[in-house]
Amino acid sequence: LKSLEIEEKINKIRWLRRKNPAHFLLSTNDKTIKLWKVSERDRRAEGYNLKEESGQLRDSASITSLRVPVLKPMELMVEASPRRIFANAHTYHINSISVNSDQETYLSADDLRINLWHLEITDQSFNIVDIKPTNMEELTEVITAAEFHPTQCNTFVYSSSKGTIRLCDMRASALCDQHCKLFEEPEDPTNKSFFSEIISSISDVKFSNNGRYMISRDYLSVKVWDLHMDTKPVESYQVHEYLRSKLCSLYENDC
Repeated sequence: LKSLEIEEKINKIRWLRRKNPAHFLLSTNDKTIKLWKVSERDRRAEGYNLKEESGQLRDSASITSLRVPVLKPMELMVEASPRRIFANAHTYHINSISVNSDQETYLSADDLRINLWHLEITDQSFNIVDIKPTNMEELTEVITAAEFHPTQCNTFVYSSSKGTIRLCDMRASALCDQHCKLFEEPEDPTNKSFFSEIISSISDVKFSNNGRYMISRDYLSVKVWDLHMDTKPVESYQVHEYLRSKLCSLYENDC
């Protein structure tokens, strides 16, 4: 076992829907997810009965009259405080978090597993996807991103380093290793090269706001998928086509 230092970096931030004037957000580094409350204060209460302005408690015998505390304007303060810490659930580095449309649960994904959490429960999560092979020598792909559907709380997708996106339904079974739909672009034999597999790895996947489409990003392009058609993307945009001729040197210097 090696003890690895966890880098000081945030992999993902996801906002929760507003319930009150404060903002709540989830953030994750490689191993630990935190729920933060971000709030503003521009007033403070003055004129307490049981304590002095300094905060010290008064002797109750010395209180002869009651007064109503008042709110006085003060300089705007923004406070961020960690509310919950969700830790010790991932063996590998966390790459994604996604809040469910029910606003009660969220998922976190690492290279080989996806866990489902309840926002109120920090010490327990449910493993909903596990692609870890019995023998790690047989490992052929890893999970690169995962996201919940924007309106259907039972549906989520995850993408892989093989260029596939799997749509899963949590109503079908507790462990969603069997996907409902597999979105994969058929390989063009004319474009096949040594780098085909590496550049087809999907780095991120997002749903459209209405939940009908998905957008995926691989090394050179962006693809738009219709959830009703899993055979090929409806649109493809070449973003970094000029890098195709430079793949050899990019591969050598790990870019």
